[in-house]
Amino acid sequence: MPILQSAKRKNLLNLNKNVTIGVAFPLDEKNMFQGTTSVLDQIKSNLLNVLLTYPGERINLPNFGVGLKQLIFEQKIDLESLKNNIQSQINRYVPDIKLKGIRSETSENEHAIAIYLTYNYLLDNSEDTIQLNFNY
Repeated sequence: MPILQSAKRKNLLNLNKNVTIGVAFPLDEKNMFQGTTSVLDQIKSNLLNVLLTYPGERINLPNFGVGLKQLIFEQKIDLESLKNNIQSQINRYVPDIKLKGIRSETSENEHAIAIYLTYNYLLDNSEDTIQLNFNY
């Protein structure tokens, strides 16, 4: 029986850096017309879009979004419930990643919350972390 060696596959969309794949976030003067040039950057942008959109905010998709900004007004964050909500949104709208972990840090003096999400890209099994900071 032959032994197959796994080779890292290249995505054809990543080969031409002059072609943009999607919209880059945040939408500002720099990213408005620049866009994303790799599949992994676009997946990260899609994830940010899901995390920051409030449920009911997107037309014709009333269940789309997690609405993380509303957490800054919560006294106590139920991480298990939040993780389940994020996981269900990722499974439905960003199926290219797998959530590994979530944690949050609050600071009473600075009136801020930081949320860290660690996930794996299913395309190449690489790991990435997103840090979202909210101040009130």
